[in-house]
Amino acid sequence: MKKLTILLCALCLVLGFGQASAQTKKTSSKGSSKSSGKSSGGGGGQAGYTTAIGLRGGNFASGLTVKHFFNSGKNAAVEGLVTTEYLGRGARFTLLFEKHWTIVPDVKNLQWYVGAGLHAGAYRGRYYYAVAYRYRKNKDYRVYYYPAYEDKTYPVFGADFVLGLEYKIPDLPVVIGVDYKPYFDVFDGHTGVYQDAAASVRFSF
Repeated sequence: MKKLTILLCALCLVLGFGQASAQTKKTSSKGSSKSSGKSSGGGGGQAGYTTAIGLRGGNFASGLTVKHFFNSGKNAAVEGLVTTEYLGRGARFTLLFEKHWTIVPDVKNLQWYVGAGLHAGAYRGRYYYAVAYRYRKNKDYRVYYYPAYEDKTYPVFGADFVLGLEYKIPDLPVVIGVDYKPYFDVFDGHTGVYQDAAASVRFSF
């Protein structure tokens, strides 16, 4: 939670700097302003970019992130993630479909978004607690567990939801953002719900 708070504060500082620098620059004419607006929008509309690739670091999983806006003018995007978890040997691919909205009309490059998608992957090895023995003590029934490790490959798949905030820095091909991505996993006959919060830095083009 502390890491996420620090990331949000850093995003606000960068936002303030970017907005101040953008306000100091004036266009020479209305015609040039219109032409620059068309060229900078691209397929991303008010997002300020069309495609961006970079890194996403989270409290549960980290890896590569690629986002691309469709040329529909509706601020719709698709994001692909290739990540690995800190406690697992393996990787997963996640595909998210997202809808973006502008937060402040005067700051078009600052947007929040929601989305959903699916993921699939495979991991090798699994830690779990096994039952060693059961016994009674003072009329209480007790179970003794011990940690065990199973060295085999597990396919995994599931569904994802994402809620995020991102900002395209003016005059720089850099997009920074934070997101919260809970997801539902199915693996080896087991299910689970996990919470993943992350920060990302992408290079736009």
